[in-house]
Amino acid sequence: MSDDVRLTAWVHGHVQGVGFRWWTRSRALELGLTGYASNQADGRVLVVAQGPRADCERLLELLRGGQTPGSVDNVVADLTEPGEPIVGFRER
Repeated sequence: MSDDVRLTAWVHGHVQGVGFRWWTRSRALELGLTGYASNQADGRVLVVAQGPRADCERLLELLRGGQTPGSVDNVVADLTEPGEPIVGFRER
């Protein structure tokens, strides 16, 4: 039985144009996660990551941790069953 999950996180704040997606990709790859970080038209960044629950929870801690590029005001997140397999981790 797999303990894999999908993390969907909406990151609010000054997170576009500051290297946030690159930083998120780097942390996700260090954790062995797959997924993507995508700028949204309203200024948020959508982060979708799949992998072991503990690693997804660690990425969420990092997103909320205050050491990100830019300025994170809030992270709204959900952990669910994994979806279709995602190859690698991309910036969109």
